[in-house]
Amino acid sequence: MAEYSVPALDKAFDVLELLASRSDGMSQTEIAESTGWSVSQLFRVLTTLEDRGWVTRDAGLYSFSMAAFDLAHRHPPLRGLLVAATPPMRELSRRVSQSCNLSVLDMGSVRVVAQVESPADFGYRVRVGALFDIESATGVALTTGEAVRRDDPLQPGITDLVVPVLAADGSVRAAVTVPYVATSFSVVAADEVLAHARSAAHSISERIGGSSQRAAR
Repeated sequence: MAEYSVPALDKAFDVLELLASRSDGMSQTEIAESTGWSVSQLFRVLTTLEDRGWVTRDAGLYSFSMAAFDLAHRHPPLRGLLVAATPPMRELSRRVSQSCNLSVLDMGSVRVVAQVESPADFGYRVRVGALFDIESATGVALTTGEAVRRDDPLQPGITDLVVPVLAADGSVRAAVTVPYVATSFSVVAADEVLAHARSAAHSISERIGGSSQRAAR
């Protein structure tokens, strides 16, 4: 498909993907060195991206803007899901004194689209927008439609408690995950937390007009 590529678009996506991976700004020269494009090739691309609000420039350094985040949240299916999920997730976090997050499948990976912080003095936070492997506990719940409980292989001391959210046709729309932190300060046992997560997923399913039969397993 290389013969159908658009060089200007290739440059734009190279820039956006690079800046999205950085927490600090980059100069035009640094962007050129990292992407392999020349400074002159990038000039119009950077100007256009800045004019359209996709990147910001401060003191000569370019940074990724919030435009992609805003665009994603304007997408009707995701917006409706977030509106439906927020109250049950807040109630879940309040009841179990743990953080929780909502994820969907995104091109073969797991994308976190919402996060509610633990009201307690401790908790494990997952960044909105983070990507995880499809083999993760949340990925398994999203692909099988079954609740999952297992120790997190990457984060010692964390137990992933995951329940799928089902659409009206019974397909998996999303998954509620509680990255359970077991400490002496944990006021709710993991089994009870999983039960509350099931209730939250049930509530979200109902709010989007879906089914909760498989989520209740």
